[in-house]
Amino acid sequence: MIFIPLPFVVALLLLILFATVLRRDEEVAPNLPFLALILVSALQSALSGLRWGYGVQGVGLVAPVIAAVVPPLAYAGVSRLVRTSRRSLAARIGLHAVPAILILLLVTFWRDAIDVALVLVFVGYAVAILLLMRPGADALRLAPFEGAVPAYRAIIFTAAALCLSAAVDTFVFLDFISAHSERALALISVGNLAALVILGIAAAAASRSRVPPEITEVAPRSDTSEDKETIAMVDALMEAKELYRDANLNLERLARKAGIPARQISAAINRTMDKNVSQYVNDYRIGEACRLLSATEKSVTEVMFEVGFQTKSNFNREFRRVTDMTPVTWRQRKR
Repeated sequence: MIFIPLPFVVALLLLILFATVLRRDEEVAPNLPFLALILVSALQSALSGLRWGYGVQGVGLVAPVIAAVVPPLAYAGVSRLVRTSRRSLAARIGLHAVPAILILLLVTFWRDAIDVALVLVFVGYAVAILLLMRPGADALRLAPFEGAVPAYRAIIFTAAALCLSAAVDTFVFLDFISAHSERALALISVGNLAALVILGIAAAAASRSRVPPEITEVAPRSDTSEDKETIAMVDALMEAKELYRDANLNLERLARKAGIPARQISAAINRTMDKNVSQYVNDYRIGEACRLLSATEKSVTEVMFEVGFQTKSNFNREFRRVTDMTPVTWRQRKR
């Protein structure tokens, strides 16, 4: 009977996930770090299967280096949704290559320190991702408002999954010391499942990425206390141009059209309305959806697309948040 280790199954599922995400994003600018993350994790899972399923010990020299690439790719994918780095491409690649280079040196000269170093890399990048996401969903300045909140939640779970992987590595390390690796195989299986969770979450965030080719930072105003004036300017723009109908509208694009720094818009809406910018824009969308449902014979799906939503789940969730009822119930009660 042919034995197929669980890591190989995980690797196959990751490759299927990669193909699915790539096909879904073929008409838009893909989030390359997230796509690379899927492939690297598939490779890492396959190497784990060779080592623990078939006893190929040689891959143990390569696997730690591959593992050190995963957290930087996750961070780079999140960064593409948060901001455009001012560093050159070479500088960014060089900076995020440091963990892999460090692990490679440890593999060569000090193998006993590899596990500790990997744990520090995973936890360090998880903390860095959480720091990027401190402003909440508004941190995703380059993600469309339609998917900003789901993407934010996905990224938070990504950071948590990185911490989980670090915890698994720690337990494996301790198990090798105390119990002679008796439970290591089970723990590594859990680690592979955690990697699958990371990739599923990363793919969800990547599917929301619509990164414009060129983005310029708007110079901040010297006076950031005029929140009402800022909101009035954005309100006027939303009503006159109906920007909310653009399904790919994001905070950066809204800021450029309004001529106001993105962080100023976010802060004004947060302080004055006690909501994030995504909810602010979706309020306009739901308001227009209510009008169309009451005044026209258009189907709920047609209304959903017309006001800027792309998925029924998000449309229904936001509609219920604003009106406390479903679109169908709203139409029935207003007629």
